Amino acid sequence: MRNDMITQPTAAATHADDLLAAYQHDDFFLASPKGTLLCRGRRATVSLQDGSAPFGEQLRAAVDTSDDPATQPAIAVGALPFDTYRPAELVVPHTVHRGGPLPARSDEPDQGIGIPQWNTETIPDAAAHQHAVAQAVQQIRSGAIDKVVLARVIRLTTAQPLGGRVRRILRNLAARDPRCYTFAAALPSTAGTRTLVGASPELLLSRSGTTVMTNPLAGSAARSPDPAEDRRRAEALLASAKDRREHTVVVEAVVENLRPLLRDLRVPSHPSLVCTATMWHLSTVITGQVADADIAAVDLARALHPTPAVCGTPTDRARATIGELEPFDRGFYAGTLGWCDATGDGEWVVTIRCAEVGDHELRLFAGGGIVGDSDPAAEVAETSAKLRTLLRAMGVHQEL
Repeated sequence: MRNDMITQPTAAATHADDLLAAYQHDDFFLASPKGTLLCRGRRATVSLQDGSAPFGEQLRAAVDTSDDPATQPAIAVGALPFDTYRPAELVVPHTVHRGGPLPARSDEPDQGIGIPQWNTETIPDAAAHQHAVAQAVQQIRSGAIDKVVLARVIRLTTAQPLGGRVRRILRNLAARDPRCYTFAAALPSTAGTRTLVGASPELLLSRSGTTVMTNPLAGSAARSPDPAEDRRRAEALLASAKDRREHTVVVEAVVENLRPLLRDLRVPSHPSLVCTATMWHLSTVITGQVADADIAAVDLARALHPTPAVCGTPTDRARATIGELEPFDRGFYAGTLGWCDATGDGEWVVTIRCAEVGDHELRLFAGGGIVGDSDPAAEVAETSAKLRTLLRAMGVHQEL
């Protein structure tokens, strides 16, 4: 069957838990509801540039010019940064291992990653972020932009090496919420080894054959351990005019970007609710068929990225506002990560709920969508809560 040919790995398919246990800090790992992928090594790279040959042709050329084409998997993997103007490339790995989805677990994550004390810095601090949100609200109310997403970062440093602890962080994230897209990818760096690791709730898009699916999330609410309160919060989110407006902006932008590339677009008229272990989200599943077989999953990902869910709208003005108000470089936070094969099939996720792990540094990111009726104090509280949740999920025990 065609799908068997697409997913044929270099090594035999393996149980998902075994792939997680085998992960090393310079591998590529992605676990999704469809299955688990572990890629190792670098045999070639594929540069992503506008106006170049179709991605499938580039990937086949990279395979054909490798040292041993017979063992080269026709797949490329990697992460793309938030800034779409930066150079980007994907890696063609030495080996590809596939397994089923990670199993659901009832046990709690590991009790920490073995660092008793960190030096901690939050950028921007609460007061500065509240001021930035107020400035953004002012711009929105003046009509300069419709929405912008502003983020914060916690920078934790330690004298102890962190590279060997990425696997434990990855295991903690997978145990906390196997419904998310759990990932780890080595990043290009001139300052030692750096790895992007996280558990995102959001699929940017997938392509299988001619069928494309994207699932934008926008509008969220924290969950409660009390079932009645949890349901009340979910229903309040679904009825929230502010969150529905924020969600509609994202869906409309996704549809506008996909319309020239897909046919038979199907867009539900109302959002639905989805949840992770800690959050409720407004969700819309959009499907369509590729208009041209040469349009690969990575091409569609680049056409959509960045969505208003991580940037804002209009995109260029929102991105400029982020540059003015955020005092740090996002790097690969709010970018996209995934894989694409030579037929054009692939899967790409939005890199949120994530951290960048260096030799002695851990940077965690969290953001929130700002619209005209956003409350600056509430936005500070939201990002602080997200950062604390992410710390706990990774097994980092540090007070903010």
